[in-house]
Amino acid sequence: MTLGIYRFWATTRERRYLWSRSRFVDERLEWAGTGMELFIGFLLVLVLFLLPFFSIGLLAESLVLRGQEEIAAVLTLLSFVILFYLTGLARFRALRYRLSRTRWRGIRGGSDDNGFRFGLSYLWKTFVGYLPAGLLIPWSMTNLWNERWGKMSFGPYGFAAGAKSGPIFGRFLLFYLAPFVIFIGGIALAFTGVLAGFGIGGEEGAAIGGMIGIVGLVLFFYLGLGLIAVAFFAAFYREAVGSTQWGDIGFSFEASTPDWIRLLLGDAALVVFTLGIGLIFLSYRHWKFFMTHLEARGEILLDELTQSTTATARHGEGLLDAFDVGAI
Repeated sequence: MTLGIYRFWATTRERRYLWSRSRFVDERLEWAGTGMELFIGFLLVLVLFLLPFFSIGLLAESLVLRGQEEIAAVLTLLSFVILFYLTGLARFRALRYRLSRTRWRGIRGGSDDNGFRFGLSYLWKTFVGYLPAGLLIPWSMTNLWNERWGKMSFGPYGFAAGAKSGPIFGRFLLFYLAPFVIFIGGIALAFTGVLAGFGIGGEEGAAIGGMIGIVGLVLFFYLGLGLIAVAFFAAFYREAVGSTQWGDIGFSFEASTPDWIRLLLGDAALVVFTLGIGLIFLSYRHWKFFMTHLEARGEILLDELTQSTTATARHGEGLLDAFDVGAI
């Protein structure tokens, strides 16, 4: 009825529900954000960033039609650089906004950093991560996690993170090399199918055997690579969250790879067997998954907690919403 505009207020209602049913040290969280903040943030991004970005794309196309391909290529490259920069800025400012709207015992979080430097860090660290054939991606991911959380605070205490890429590099290397192994194994599987087909029914049997081998290759590639990717991200979250501290409080994330697999299979079954209606429940499942497996340890002196002095973000995470970047 509102052509999608109400979803900003729907997001606010959802967060109030989820926050109010999450406890830390026997106190429930509160969400203090509003739908209007999210809507205004989206409009600002639309006017200040997305429209100029698309204008650069249209200008590049017109230059190609005029025979000025070199200038068009430079503009296109520039637009992608800007897009990567804005994605990093979005991740930072969205986290800052959510901490500033989260209340616990009346105390909020936030950051005095505007995120512009983090946008540059996200740009060059992502580029460096992919530069040596992608082998530095774990280094890029852990460093960006440390930098972003290191600039955040909640109440009087700042966050600190010291995630390292070494503990997760082995699983990343397995994910990195898996396509080559799967490809070679798939070729061998298809070739075996062809030979088996010849033995059963000549050329027609060989064709059927080859088709079976190709189908097996596709299934093996997506399922096998998907499982390895889940194993890598499970290790990444354990390392990243386990290295994060708030004052004297340390955190850990206890979800194992089988836990992640059960979550994803449950998501898929919920969506498929409800003909897509189950999509509306996924955010609740994911929130419960993270809150259930998140552990805190250490000592906190409640009498010493004071209100945060950081500046309050005035607008919602419009950039994050526009780029469809996941909240967690």
